[in-house]
Amino acid sequence: MDNYAIADNFSLLAKVMDIHGENSFKTKSYSSAAFTIEKLPVELSSLPADKIFGIKGIGETIGKKIIEQMETGRLALLDDFIAKTPHGLMEMLAIKGIGPKKIAVIWKDLEVESLGELLYACNENRLLLYKGFGEKTQQNIKEAIEFYLSNQGSYLYAQIEKYATEADAKMKTASPSFMFELCGDFRRHLEIIEKVEWVTTADPKTLRDFFTTNEYEVVSSAETESQFKGKENVLLVFYHTTKEKFYQTLFEKSCAPEFLEAWVSKNNFNDTYNSEDAIFENANVKIIPPYLRESKEILTKQLPVVIQDNDITAIIHSHSKWSDGANTIEEMAVAAKEKGLQYLVISDHSKTAFYAQGLTEDRLIAQHKEVDELNKKLAPFKIFKSIESDILNDGNLDYTNEVLATFAIVIASVHSNLKMKEDKAMMRLINAIENPYTSILGHPTGRLLLSRNGYPVDHKKIIDACAANNVVIELNAHPKRLDIDWRWIHYCLEKNVLISIDPDAHSIEGYHDIHYGVLAAQKAGVTKENNLSSFSLEAFEAFLKVQQAKRK
Repeated sequence: MDNYAIADNFSLLAKVMDIHGENSFKTKSYSSAAFTIEKLPVELSSLPADKIFGIKGIGETIGKKIIEQMETGRLALLDDFIAKTPHGLMEMLAIKGIGPKKIAVIWKDLEVESLGELLYACNENRLLLYKGFGEKTQQNIKEAIEFYLSNQGSYLYAQIEKYATEADAKMKTASPSFMFELCGDFRRHLEIIEKVEWVTTADPKTLRDFFTTNEYEVVSSAETESQFKGKENVLLVFYHTTKEKFYQTLFEKSCAPEFLEAWVSKNNFNDTYNSEDAIFENANVKIIPPYLRESKEILTKQLPVVIQDNDITAIIHSHSKWSDGANTIEEMAVAAKEKGLQYLVISDHSKTAFYAQGLTEDRLIAQHKEVDELNKKLAPFKIFKSIESDILNDGNLDYTNEVLATFAIVIASVHSNLKMKEDKAMMRLINAIENPYTSILGHPTGRLLLSRNGYPVDHKKIIDACAANNVVIELNAHPKRLDIDWRWIHYCLEKNVLISIDPDAHSIEGYHDIHYGVLAAQKAGVTKENNLSSFSLEAFEAFLKVQQAKRK
């Protein structure tokens, strides 16, 4: 090992020890050793052991660890610390503006262990609650994480949506004599996108010339498929076909394998169609949109009239400045009213969520007074008193029944001690679902896409419990959550369990996330009648009466 590699190991060791709160004298000694070694005029590997021990600032302990690295290529103490440090914390060391001391706060106080979780915390203004994290620092960290993650190759649908649609428009404008249509995972509205795909009649050379002129990397170029990548690090894939087979190819590249296999087993292609719809008409099958082309079962079911963005009538599950939101309740309400929505369910965090300025009983009284005053001011628009109550370790909710009774609706969610085995998670969730004050089960698995898998649950048992206790299941529309997973909503619908597409908005801008929840709901065949946040004000108030009756 050369001096730089040895110095890097000592520098990293000092940082990781700092994260773990080790003795500051020890961490500084390793940091100083790294600085000394990096500045040495000779390679340590060329020196005998006694000379190494004699270097000013090295000493016996550091000297032995230098020799260990030269002999084994490893530093055992560093390996030990890395082994007990979550991988996400190691990644944080690469983010500008986050040093070991800040990482220690993020890990031990905020209980965040990955970059994705940290980005989510920044979006919810969580860092501002801790010493050393001002608004500017939080924004810089957010931007640094976004830059880092953009180079990893996998993206949330929300991250890629604008880029894909703009690239599609650019291709069609630049090459009007050729046909281009988006296909693949993006067209099917999958929640994670690893490549943006097109079907095209453009030949490989034409595309290669276009992209190289625009400074894109040519990943591959062949007769049937070409791939390119630009500075954004998004993989662009083009499937080459003829004008005659264009729509057949578009169809084939816009289906999940299971759906396509079932289709081909029942229907023949004649190779030439003047539209994708003509493929369905030729087979005497009602047109199935790409987002529903997942399983073979859809071919034998009556197609639902799926929910659309304009079917949303309310904002359910939103946070204000009373906890960790960026806007006042009035600002949130006015923005919802201006969007033509009928009501707002304000659901700030409960008292155990200290990291989010959760509401104590005294603060709840003050908040409810403000809501009463705003309802007089903004009528006929209505604000409903709600809470996102933490599900505690034993499955109880975060207030006494007397306090819970003051809310029109209670959203029960797990926010702490997420590293649970299934039996523990199920105990907490089932207890919360069976609590008569619970109206909605919030983000049921706690997952953060591309960041955290969430705790393991038995989805069927959760859904069965919600059906038995008249509890709605949230489809948290934040693009990093989309929780409950759309793949389980079919079972919710079978059991007549209502879904609630909720933005979990921590700002007015967060209302837009409803769009991503709708896209996910469409994949599951959700109709506006299946979705609580599509209820009219009158229908919602009738729903609340049923919920109130549970409490008696």
